Amino acid sequence: MKNKNSKSPFNVTFFTGIGSVTGANFLLEVGGDAVLTQPLRILVDCGLTQGEKIAEDENRKPFAFDPASMDCLFVTHAHLDHVGRIPKLVKDGFKGIIYSTLETKEIAKFILDDALGLLTKEAAHEGLEPLYGPEDVAAVFPLWKTIPYHEATEIRGGDGASSDKVSVYLRDAGHILGSAMIQFTYKNPVSGEEKNIVFTGDLGNSPTPLLRDTEAITGAEYLVMESVYGDRNHEPKDERDQKFRDIVNDTIKRGGTLLIPTFSVERTQVILYELNEMVEHNLVPSVPVFVDSPLAIKVTDIYKQSTNLFNEKVQSEMRAGDDLFNFPKLQFTLDANSSRSIDYVKGPKIIVAGSGMSSGGRILHHETLYLADPNCTVLFVGYQSAGTFGRRLADGAKEVNIAGVPLNVEAKIETIYGYSSHKDSDHLVEFVNTAKDTLKKIFVVMGEPKSSLFLAQKIRDQLGLDALYPEKEKEYDL
Repeated sequence: MKNKNSKSPFNVTFFTGIGSVTGANFLLEVGGDAVLTQPLRILVDCGLTQGEKIAEDENRKPFAFDPASMDCLFVTHAHLDHVGRIPKLVKDGFKGIIYSTLETKEIAKFILDDALGLLTKEAAHEGLEPLYGPEDVAAVFPLWKTIPYHEATEIRGGDGASSDKVSVYLRDAGHILGSAMIQFTYKNPVSGEEKNIVFTGDLGNSPTPLLRDTEAITGAEYLVMESVYGDRNHEPKDERDQKFRDIVNDTIKRGGTLLIPTFSVERTQVILYELNEMVEHNLVPSVPVFVDSPLAIKVTDIYKQSTNLFNEKVQSEMRAGDDLFNFPKLQFTLDANSSRSIDYVKGPKIIVAGSGMSSGGRILHHETLYLADPNCTVLFVGYQSAGTFGRRLADGAKEVNIAGVPLNVEAKIETIYGYSSHKDSDHLVEFVNTAKDTLKKIFVVMGEPKSSLFLAQKIRDQLGLDALYPEKEKEYDL
């Protein structure tokens, strides 16, 4: 056990998000002397660990820290694996301030409301109490404040914390709308020494069809970075686009249904943009396209209101009058009756539905109908976490069970990694390289172990930097 008096005034601990691509939850402690005053305790992200079930056993465990003792929580972006346990955090005593960009807060409202429904149903099926209730979700947003990109914000601790202050600066991560890399800078009031650390959240697969490129970081000494694709690369853009067109055309030619399980945030909007481009340029026939996800429909409305965060190419197209999320035969099916009516649409069609890993949502209904049809195709357009139903299909399972219904998998199963909203291995290293002159240590997290370990070794070998795969719940003095 470390002597409290020897505690560094700047340290980081990784609770979840180690050995898994989901469940981000990290702690930065700044200042204080650990005797008379407490450090400023800053959480970064508080997400669900996801797999076969949404409410994994990991999510039900008590937090490895006292939520009531935390001063604030910074949220990098609004995916469920970064925000999904915030209501539990508040339920368990957190009373601090939650910070993020405006877009992250607005999307999180829909994400958490949607998660509440899924968690409640799952808990009832398992005979358990829900992870949290509607009153806990409602209690989150009065605590939530927004800060913009590129504007230094000063934060201080609450009662009992030291008088030390930390400057916070957000840069665009290019991952999803509102995603941010968060840089914390601390100046020791006694020694005058300055230290800083950047938490990347998830890093965008730039250049993306819709969003601005991931910004470079400058002056960073310590870096906590994701590694979802740390051990592999995506297809080149031209190959990705051609593969998508070929899959669409092949399925239509066979008269089948193309199922695209998608995440409601970013992936759905990117797929709609790409389909819009293909239809407008006569690269694929015009067939009915259904967006069958209430959450994706609500999030798309936020995208429509935040076009200032799109890249210049897309903004130029919009100025020329292109409606990115509207093209012939596109339908948004918000209610359950509209969703069920899709079953009766004859001929080839495309169904875009959640969830992205086929772990819940309306996509399961459609997979029940079409997995046994050899004329149909299931197209995964991103990473499938270990233990998910999507991963089983992507890995080639020939017999599956959905809600007690046994099915033979006769449909074609395709995967395109290039539409992932995560950087691949080479581009993760390239990102680190832009900041290598000031970096002292890199913590590689948010990946399966082989991916994180591979990336850490690759950074050491190619850039000569100190990169490591941190231990869960170990405190690292900086």
